[in-house]
Amino acid sequence: MESNKLIEHFSKYIKLNIEEIELIDSLFTPKNLKKKEFLLRSGETCRTESFIISGCLRTYSIDENGFEHTLTFAIEDWWTGDLLSFLTETPSFYNIIALENTEILQITKIDLDKLYLEVPKLERYFRLLIQNAYVSQQQRINQNLSQTAEQRYLEFIGKHSTFLQRIPQKHIASYLGITPVFLSMLRKKLIQK
Repeated sequence: MESNKLIEHFSKYIKLNIEEIELIDSLFTPKNLKKKEFLLRSGETCRTESFIISGCLRTYSIDENGFEHTLTFAIEDWWTGDLLSFLTETPSFYNIIALENTEILQITKIDLDKLYLEVPKLERYFRLLIQNAYVSQQQRINQNLSQTAEQRYLEFIGKHSTFLQRIPQKHIASYLGITPVFLSMLRKKLIQK
């Protein structure tokens, strides 16, 4: 059952009893995405938060000149969605697309609120999850403002070395705020060092 991985994930942080596990099983819905299939498109309202069982997704926006700007990648054991759109029930600025065939478990806002009421320790879990995501976002903004492209790339591969085999270089370049050509030159330079 897909929810076993979600229960295992929660169990790293909190202890769940049988009734709580059954409630979680009843509130999450499985969904499969094929490679290049959208989970969310810009302009749609994000109605669910998604836990990734397997696969990889990319969250990105497209500017007025047609350039893509990657905000995040998400892999197994991670959560994805547009939290702003989800919480405020407003249209998203972002697209979320599967980079691989992907299996997820989804929960709606109504069901998540029900889960918070019936399993209060999960409210604390999600609060900590959101806090950690905010800290990561602030660190990324600071890196983009204060580090060179080379420093950002080295930090990226230090933190996310497994992404290099799974994510096309053009998307990594977009995430780092550089062109694919510049990333290629940067990689050659680092190999020569």
